[in-house]
Amino acid sequence: MKYKIVNINKTGERSVLIIYTGGTFGMIQDASGALMPFNFGKVVDRVPELRQLDIRLTVISFPKPLDSSNILIQDWKDMAYIIEENYEQYDAFVILHGTDTMAYSASMLSYMLDGLNKPVIFTGAQMPIGSIRSDARENLIAALEIASAHNEGNPIISEVCVYFNYMLLRGSRSQKLRSSTFAAFESENYPVLAEAGIEIEFNYSALKPFVGDSKLTVKNHLDPNVTILKIFPGITEHAVKAILSDKKIKGVVLESFGSGNTMKFDWFLNCLKEAIKEGKIILNVSQCIGGEVEQGKYETSKELNKIGVLSGGDITTEAAVTKMMFLLGSGEKGDRLKHRLTHSIAGEMDQVWE
Repeated sequence: MKYKIVNINKTGERSVLIIYTGGTFGMIQDASGALMPFNFGKVVDRVPELRQLDIRLTVISFPKPLDSSNILIQDWKDMAYIIEENYEQYDAFVILHGTDTMAYSASMLSYMLDGLNKPVIFTGAQMPIGSIRSDARENLIAALEIASAHNEGNPIISEVCVYFNYMLLRGSRSQKLRSSTFAAFESENYPVLAEAGIEIEFNYSALKPFVGDSKLTVKNHLDPNVTILKIFPGITEHAVKAILSDKKIKGVVLESFGSGNTMKFDWFLNCLKEAIKEGKIILNVSQCIGGEVEQGKYETSKELNKIGVLSGGDITTEAAVTKMMFLLGSGEKGDRLKHRLTHSIAGEMDQVWE
């Protein structure tokens, strides 16, 4: 893939590579009023404040801007490839991405960028940069300031994050919860990493510790053969069977009620049991925005433990789906796969980092 590369600022203490993938952020209105992507190499024309930052800035643009609803596994690989190829040349990376699937991309890159010890910050906008009241400018400027922040020569942030509406969130904990306000993202089960007010206040106790001697390894073998089974009152046996009986599916994220509860109907449990017997991995996550799965706490979830459904704890659906793709693609099997699914590998759940 041929990327468009443009230098914006050529002087500064720190260097940041901006990776523009597409999304609402880079849209302007044409003569008819329709939204269309603009040449992001000329972003400084839209955000002249960038020249005031003491940061060396370079923009790499995807050849064709993506609507984030169309993000594919190959696009995650492309983002990771750009970071890997430029890792030694830049102090930090800011990825401009559509909001709809940003939490999925941030989660996936959290897994793929093994040994990361530099900032990778996703951001975007609810309104196009060409709009008068756009949130694009503030999100970009603050993301760049956070990405370039350092302490005694070391970056303050050394993980994949999402910055949006004055808040910095761990990428693998973020979720898009709102579509009609600037406060689109939250992290219900993990503290905010930083807040941008008059000063940028970092929550140091919540940050991933900096490991200076770690080496980046991009792990890009991903398996798309996973799916989500979201239960609801009245769901039918044939609907559940249609999902669980697909021979190509290897992993299922089961979105359950409350703290991990499901129906106790024999047909439902038998469907799960048969899928597990066929070798499918089923990971139980809660439909609730906050809280966690406590499998076995209530009678309705005790049977799940008995038949081999795994508890996802407080992981988000976005992080669970991408984690399954990542681990299955990495060739994990058996007890090792089960262990890694139920333990944190990128800060995505309330377990010790491996």
